[in-house]
Amino acid sequence: MLVVLMGPPGAGKGTQAERITKEFNLLHISTGDILRNAVKEETALGLQAKQYMDRGALVPDEIVVGMIRERLARPDCAAGVLLDGFPRTVEQAEALGQVLESLQLKIDVVINVDVEAEELLSRLTGRRVCRNCGATYHIKFNPPRVRNICDHCSGELYQRSDDTVETVKERLDVYSKQTLPLIEYYQRKNLYYAVDGARSIDDVFADIAAYLQGKQ
Repeated sequence: MLVVLMGPPGAGKGTQAERITKEFNLLHISTGDILRNAVKEETALGLQAKQYMDRGALVPDEIVVGMIRERLARPDCAAGVLLDGFPRTVEQAEALGQVLESLQLKIDVVINVDVEAEELLSRLTGRRVCRNCGATYHIKFNPPRVRNICDHCSGELYQRSDDTVETVKERLDVYSKQTLPLIEYYQRKNLYYAVDGARSIDDVFADIAAYLQGKQ
């Protein structure tokens, strides 16, 4: 089984990916991990990617796609794969389709953990981090015992610059504009399945698991 997992920042995609891979014995392939490993191993594509990463530029699609092709061709992918973080655009989806065809593979389902922007804003802007020990809290879901004070070391809690309302809104807007055409692309191929990610972690996973069981 080959599953593509989508979801905006703050949707809880990482938690669901962990559960899905364990329950269905799938290999979790993250594009971030692939990039880091290729750079660490100094593969030909990794060295090319490093040139872009070192100057803070986006790694071109053709390099990322090449890395994914190399990774999917390995024997440990034969039992099944959860692809996380790719594709993010229609162009990437088309390139992935060509890669899969060349490897005689196909996508079984594209799952989107869907959460309304207002809920995502609440989740992402509520995060607080300890300046001393780095412990993470959430003012709504996991608050400290004393406001703005770390439970572990009594350090000051602060809001990261990328967790402010303005920054989060911009991230969500970019994600929405980028992925809407991708959602439509996979809907046309009858591969798309949306899950209501505003519910509890257990309820979201139960929905995903039931759907994937029907695909086996």
